[in-house]
Amino acid sequence: MPDTNKITVGAAIAAFLENCGVKAAFGVISIHNMPILDAFGERGNIRFVMARGEAGATNMADAYARTVGGLGVTVTSTGTAAGNASGAMVEALTAGTPLLHLTGQIDSPYLDQNLGFIHEAHNQLDMLNAVSKAAFRIRTPETAIGVLKRAVQIAMTAPTGPVSIEIPIDVQQALIDMPADLNPLPVVSAVPSEAALDELADRLSKATRPLLWLGGGARQAGEQVRRLARLGFGVVTSTQGRGVLPENDPAIIGSFTASKPVEALYQTADAMLVVGSRLRSNETLKYALKLPKTLYRIDADPQADGRGYRSDYFVTGDSTLALKGLADRLEGKLKVDAKLADDVQRARQDSLKQLMDDVGPYATLIDKLQARIDADCEGTDFNWVRDVTLSNSMWGNRLPNLADSKSGVHALGGGIGQGLAMGIGAAIGSAVTSGNKTVMLAGDGGFTLNLGDLATAVQEDADVVMILMNDQAYGVIKNIQDAVYGGRKHYVQLHTPDYALLSQSINLPHTRVSDLADLDAALEKGFTTEGPFL
Repeated sequence: MPDTNKITVGAAIAAFLENCGVKAAFGVISIHNMPILDAFGERGNIRFVMARGEAGATNMADAYARTVGGLGVTVTSTGTAAGNASGAMVEALTAGTPLLHLTGQIDSPYLDQNLGFIHEAHNQLDMLNAVSKAAFRIRTPETAIGVLKRAVQIAMTAPTGPVSIEIPIDVQQALIDMPADLNPLPVVSAVPSEAALDELADRLSKATRPLLWLGGGARQAGEQVRRLARLGFGVVTSTQGRGVLPENDPAIIGSFTASKPVEALYQTADAMLVVGSRLRSNETLKYALKLPKTLYRIDADPQADGRGYRSDYFVTGDSTLALKGLADRLEGKLKVDAKLADDVQRARQDSLKQLMDDVGPYATLIDKLQARIDADCEGTDFNWVRDVTLSNSMWGNRLPNLADSKSGVHALGGGIGQGLAMGIGAAIGSAVTSGNKTVMLAGDGGFTLNLGDLATAVQEDADVVMILMNDQAYGVIKNIQDAVYGGRKHYVQLHTPDYALLSQSINLPHTRVSDLADLDAALEKGFTTEGPFL
């Protein structure tokens, strides 16, 4: 008779992930991950989303994690399959997404012998290390849960990021005693020095026109950001920091970091505090953007000090803890120039006007999309997911307004073709948490890279409205060719599917907008349809 006190390592992994609060995982089933996925299916507590490829699955897990504010999980096979996930792992690493990548491995006795074993990959662990915050190999059944606990702790500790684990198939299948403790390890926040906060508060107390620059590392600090905004700080955000302060707040400039009106405002500020941001090249004009002369920074990573821009003072610590300590110290001590609030709003409005002038007739799409979100989602209950496409570069990274730091999901690393999978992952995240509608913006160039996952969206009934800008070309590249290469167009025109026929063939509700006058009806159909709509 089987020993009922024994379980497979795969089942123990499933039980542990349940205790980590994981409600959904993503991947592709294979001979080298079946014990884990069999346990998912038999236990029935984790929804497994069957992507059509490992790259898409990992992008889905990434977007899921950002949307729920927790751990994402992707499960791949070894070798080529793990390699397929690597580009999406780079995106998760760039975005600082807490993600667990579980990949199979061949049987332990044959590892690292270059035997040509099916699904074997040369130096796979080195590859995983290159695209992960950390990477592990589980070598014995008895150490599996311990390694898993450490991996999740690393992924969830700021600065957060993806962690990979190789698990040989014989280890996954092995029977072990039911672990006595399947709870995750505590995640310890970096506590800022009291003396450092005293010094920073003393310096900021002398400022009369202070600004905050918020990055992705400040996403959990919304309450403390609101306190500082009420004290008089103006707030600008990176694209990853959008929604930490609702974008209809009078203190917000938004993600117009490098617009001319905002750069002019920087020159009138006597202090800027950068929180949880790397001040990335595309948001600082390759570090040529003229920021205020006095620059302070808070970051959980001490190595962020001096990156890109010189810091006048740096505090190492968790953003929420640091900003709370700062707000406590600054209460009643700031004497902010009464004109700053008006200047902040003027900079935002001037930047908005400039953007609307730049996008021309697409301003109609922006206005109607914002109106539909305000009407159907009360302005807040939605996810805004974007791929790398010309429309996103011009306006999607700034509009429509976001009111929650978990609402915005975009391909931060600039990789094309990740938006469709991210839209599905965000929709699954909402399905197991908030029920929010997901809206996804993509261009046809990127959309075709993971086209198979349209079938995933239909099969999973993912509640996502997909807005596809279809000009049968790489629009972003054409723009660069116009600006830098004398308008010479090489390798940018695309043969794309008839999306109406494609959608019909997989039972995907859809409509085509060929005239801006038809936008209202199309958006209404999309927002009122449950499940995916193109």
